[in-house]
Amino acid sequence: MTEELERILSQLTQPDNAVIQQATAQLKLAFKDPAVIPALCAVMTGSQNPQIRQSAAVMLRMRVVKHWKKISPDHRERHTVRHSLSQLSAVMVKHETPDRWPALLTLLNQSTKSENPQDRQVGLLLLSKVIESNPESFKPYFRQLLELCGTVLQDLGNPTALYYCVLTMTAITPYTGSEEINLMRSLIPKLLVAIKHLIKADQDQASEAMEVFDELMESEVSIIVPHIPEIVHFCLEISADTSLSDSLRVKALSCIALLIRLKSKAVLKQKLLSPILQTVFPVLSAAPPPGQEDPEDQEQDTDDDGDSESPKHFAAQVIDTLALHMPPEKLFQQLMPLTQACLASGNPYERKGGLMCLAVLAEGCADHIRTKMLSSMLQTVCQSLSDSSEVVRSAGLFALGQFSEYLQPDVSKFHAELMPLLMGYLSGLNHNKTGHIQPYLPTLMETMLAALTNSDNLKIKELTVSAIGAIANAAKEMLVPYFPPVIESLKGFLTDTRDEVRSLQTQALDTLSMLARTVGQNVFAPLAAECVQLGLNLTDAVDDPDLRRCTYRLFSAVSTVSPECLTPHLPAITTVMLLCLKSTEGVTNAYIDEKEDACDALGELAFNTGVAFLPFLESSFQQVFELRDFPHEDVRRASFAALGQFCRAQHKVWQENPTAENHQALHKLLSVVLPSFLEAVRGERERQVVMAVLESMNAVIKSCQGEALQAPSRLAEISHAIRDTACQDAGGDEGDDEEEQAEYDAVLQEFAGEGIPLLASAVPADTFYPFLNELLPLIMSKAKSSCTVADRSFSLGTLAEILQSLAGVSGGRAVAGKLSNRLLPVLTAGVRDSDPEVRNNSVFGLGSLAQAAGPIITTDYPMMLSLFSSLMSKESDRRVIDNVCAALCRMIMSNPECIPLEQVFPALMSRLPLEEDMEENKTVFKCLTFLYSHNPSMVVSHMKSIVSASSHALGTKDIDTDTQNTILLLLREFAQSQSQEFQGAVMSLPAEKRDPLTAAVTQS
Repeated sequence: MTEELERILSQLTQPDNAVIQQATAQLKLAFKDPAVIPALCAVMTGSQNPQIRQSAAVMLRMRVVKHWKKISPDHRERHTVRHSLSQLSAVMVKHETPDRWPALLTLLNQSTKSENPQDRQVGLLLLSKVIESNPESFKPYFRQLLELCGTVLQDLGNPTALYYCVLTMTAITPYTGSEEINLMRSLIPKLLVAIKHLIKADQDQASEAMEVFDELMESEVSIIVPHIPEIVHFCLEISADTSLSDSLRVKALSCIALLIRLKSKAVLKQKLLSPILQTVFPVLSAAPPPGQEDPEDQEQDTDDDGDSESPKHFAAQVIDTLALHMPPEKLFQQLMPLTQACLASGNPYERKGGLMCLAVLAEGCADHIRTKMLSSMLQTVCQSLSDSSEVVRSAGLFALGQFSEYLQPDVSKFHAELMPLLMGYLSGLNHNKTGHIQPYLPTLMETMLAALTNSDNLKIKELTVSAIGAIANAAKEMLVPYFPPVIESLKGFLTDTRDEVRSLQTQALDTLSMLARTVGQNVFAPLAAECVQLGLNLTDAVDDPDLRRCTYRLFSAVSTVSPECLTPHLPAITTVMLLCLKSTEGVTNAYIDEKEDACDALGELAFNTGVAFLPFLESSFQQVFELRDFPHEDVRRASFAALGQFCRAQHKVWQENPTAENHQALHKLLSVVLPSFLEAVRGERERQVVMAVLESMNAVIKSCQGEALQAPSRLAEISHAIRDTACQDAGGDEGDDEEEQAEYDAVLQEFAGEGIPLLASAVPADTFYPFLNELLPLIMSKAKSSCTVADRSFSLGTLAEILQSLAGVSGGRAVAGKLSNRLLPVLTAGVRDSDPEVRNNSVFGLGSLAQAAGPIITTDYPMMLSLFSSLMSKESDRRVIDNVCAALCRMIMSNPECIPLEQVFPALMSRLPLEEDMEENKTVFKCLTFLYSHNPSMVVSHMKSIVSASSHALGTKDIDTDTQNTILLLLREFAQSQSQEFQGAVMSLPAEKRDPLTAAVTQS
């Protein structure tokens, strides 16, 4: 059969279709004969024609795979006999462990130690493939393999052998145990030298070989700790060398970013921050090759799939990672001189680099910038908007966008300076000239609509549509007059079938989603069904992951205003999203982003559509649950967020339809989801994922209350997870400067701390008290004056929220009373703090303590009143003043007889209306209603102040329906029982306040 098979394989290589078709038919018949396997082996080893030997090896591998009913990894094969043989061996090793195939071990041993360089190459190729296929089965031989690698890494004249040797090490690394760590560590210096030589021979292979550092850092970072300086300098040398390929330089920069993420304190301790910055800045500020532009500066989007993987892009990522993981003071000390030098340069690309640096600092160092540098940084960015270079102006606009996203609310206070500059920028975009947003809205929208109508430039249309989305986010209902023409334009873009408008369509979908969330239900609901249909039409007509994910966002947004119009389309919508979650197609950013957005959308759809989503809940849950271990952290984040939404959705369904079946379904979900949250909090290394898990767990506890904590030991497990996260030191690094931490560590601590008051409000106080007693010393330790502002604010804010929770649960008064002696000194010290946020949280805490502890604390009222009086005489922060008003109201309602109302009440009235903390109107008007029922004449004597404060509160969007009803009930009581005083107070209001208040009071 061997000769016949070789003849058939030979015919398959002929350039004649008829011959190939005949040979294919003969081959199908031959495959039915069991003798085909040995015949293929004979052809593979005996044919004189390399192409036929190659074909035989490939087919043999396919037959072996089919025999074991397994699917081989879909790796691209090089068209050589050696690779096909290696692939065949790899498939076989998947099913036969090395100890059951002694001939393979003998062959590997002989070939890798051969004197012949070609034999060594073949042996190492075979070794890398079989180990990659089934690494764990080689674990008994790891020590010998690493010793072999140590020898091969010195064979610097044989780059191919070096390449396969490093691939072998990469495959072994995740499975090494403590017994191999020292040996692996000793190979790092040799590894660095070997890759340096490999770079000279083959940069693509060198780039792939550098994956070994990622694997070492992700799997067993302790291996590389003694060699961090050498690895960093090696990567910096590659990053700075512009003669090397972009992919190699990107690999080096991404290694540095990963190292900073995992071992930031070691990087600081080894004094590596300065050399990193000195290398990264020239990369970030490099000009593109002559005649070219950076991708973000090109007028038309390129066809590249995914984000630009350029050294410049990754240099910015290194600075972004430094901002997220380094103490801001130490980072800025070394970074700002370099940034300022760039900003003062005559080279536009260096000025652009300085602005890009400022932009990427905004997320990780937000508090530092907001409190110490915002004005100067904004001034720099504002100046850039009138720079002579378009690339600098664009970078300035990007920086301003980052500031607007991460530096709120402080950045909005500069609107008077920013808006005219932005209008000036818009006027330079080649259309008619165009900053709080209401005064500027007509001019802005006139400019935007003119650009949509008159410009033929797709990039300008795309930027304009994006800007309308941002304006809608700020203006909300104020955008309603401009809604019809905007919608008509967006609908036009979404029905265009041309490929070149794809980027514009994705932006149009995002802006449509923003409009759905901002202009109000009454305005958007009539269009909701049409928008859903537009989205479905696009997903049917266009196979584009970016476009699909934007339709998912649109469906989510529509579900917030008109969930019922989605109900008939849920089968189609969930089918598309679940296919996306199941798909292994595409490894580019677009496909990863699509999975992330699909998870987010499924969670929001489940919660907003409620009972209608039940038929799709189980299948959605299964797919989303599997993604909690997905390699990309953004998908893991979205998966955990959606799992929390599914629990909240089922809880809402059970509340609306309290059947045993719905209750059982809720507990089935909770029994799987909450343990997965706890596992992630303990084991997940990416802080942003842990934050998302904590946020999702907090939302589940807040919604489901005691239902979430019914399982035995659940309360203890969650409390301990919070303790370990919220009350730990900033990092697991060996390090100094414990008091300094990256801002994101403080944010992570905050997310965990938010869970404590939620637990306190979900169970009887006696049940939670043992865990609270364990947590309190850890929380209070962060209130010391030597702690950072972020720590002090976290500590006092958490204590205040706990006390507020205790006020609303069974047994809360007794527990708050037990805690009062411990908490009172901490809270009173906080009222005297230098930071307004710490003072604010402390004042809120004292009011909550008075409310929760009741009579037991009345002996401390004189001290508290004196403290508040002293504070009010010098306090300039309006939020603190609002909270003093609310604290006084809580004290009055708890124990009115212990308050000298003839002094306190006029002082309280003189500070109304509330100006910043509008939520506290609920407390203030509840107190006024309480006092009116006990001492009406005192309240009536301050009628004008109360009516003025009422008109102010009713005129904002920041009070809930309950508060609005409390205010109106009080005013109607005044109108009925104290009509003369009430009418006098109403007439003293300005007309623009008087008319809406009168209408609201007289409305039935």
